Amino acid sequence: MPRWLIPVLIVLILIVSVEIYTFQAFKTISKSKLIRFSYIAISVAVYMYFFITILTYDRSKGQTPEFQMAMGILLSFSIPKLVIVFVLFGEDMYRWVLKLFSVISSSETQSLVGRRKFVSQIALGLAAIPFASFIYGIIQGKYNYKVIKYQLSFDDLPTAFDGYTITQISDIHSGSFTNKEKIQYGVDLINEQKSDLMLFTGDIVNNKADEMDNWIDVFKQLEAKEGKFAILGNHDYGDYMDWNSPQDKIDNFQRVKEIHKKIGFDLLLDEHRYLEKDGQKIALVGVENWGKGFNQAGDLQRASSKIKKEDFKILMSHDPSHWQEKVKMDDFNYHLTLSGHTHGLQMGIEIPGFLKWSPSQFVYKQWAGLYQEFGRYINVNRGFGYHAFPGRVGIWPEITVIELKKA
Repeated sequence: MPRWLIPVLIVLILIVSVEIYTFQAFKTISKSKLIRFSYIAISVAVYMYFFITILTYDRSKGQTPEFQMAMGILLSFSIPKLVIVFVLFGEDMYRWVLKLFSVISSSETQSLVGRRKFVSQIALGLAAIPFASFIYGIIQGKYNYKVIKYQLSFDDLPTAFDGYTITQISDIHSGSFTNKEKIQYGVDLINEQKSDLMLFTGDIVNNKADEMDNWIDVFKQLEAKEGKFAILGNHDYGDYMDWNSPQDKIDNFQRVKEIHKKIGFDLLLDEHRYLEKDGQKIALVGVENWGKGFNQAGDLQRASSKIKKEDFKILMSHDPSHWQEKVKMDDFNYHLTLSGHTHGLQMGIEIPGFLKWSPSQFVYKQWAGLYQEFGRYINVNRGFGYHAFPGRVGIWPEITVIELKKA
């Protein structure tokens, strides 16, 4: 048996099992053949659309909006089905326990037909919540921009920078955009913050430089009084698609770097800039992408080679695993690190002050928001755009505003 066949069989078995459970829920609550047939027809159509899209997907074109929509539709229907399976399987476990008890005690069990219908209704009701959430996330959630503000105090912040404001954006992923009016609204909202400094922490495209062609006129409108700076993210290197030749990939990477200049950003490639105010200065350091286990292009030592240890430092590094693995323990003391990359997986639950959860936290220790260790901070921006899944559910697109204060 070919090795590739084993995971395919496992996936098929899981799909069939989920569909059987979900179909049983519809079958239990209704005797209508129309409802049953509609469920089967819709499920088959969703799977066919997804697999046809995957099988005909041209990796030389990068991740297209069509690919993302196929993924979005599949998730919108699959996650609710998993909720149904969880509820019904739990009810089945309860049945098996009762049956085992009846065998041991030689007693008869009560009929659970009515109970099964009630549980199926509960399961479908619960499944409707993620289904509606995913549909909202695809239609509107990905444009539900949130401005998140922090005030951070430091003992060694130069006095001239007391009250200095920074707007951070990250993960534009222009290749995913389809609605210029909504993106313009997001850009206008960024400008409304009127910050001193604007920092972009990587992933301007999904893969190809030309994904940004239709959006340059929008993003060149971004304004900041003291300048705009940027770094590269993992997607900017073009590593996630098939190129016709190695030279094509090199040429694309060069064009991606040139995009930043077109929209008025100073791209930092393992280098620094001093920001000066009233005769005092702080160091802004920008590294190329450094991720745990992949694409470790960034060289922090090179980027910081011409600054001093006693300087107040802001580091831009796309992947927060860099902070976790290298930066936070570095005795060179990077006061504030700004990252992105995770998107918070674009799905989760956040209730400010009470709950913050996403599957992303099982991969990244710092996955969304502000964290502090050893007196050093990292902010992980949830991203301006979206990727893979064409929406956001509970984890909204973010514009971060940070005010620096002298402690």
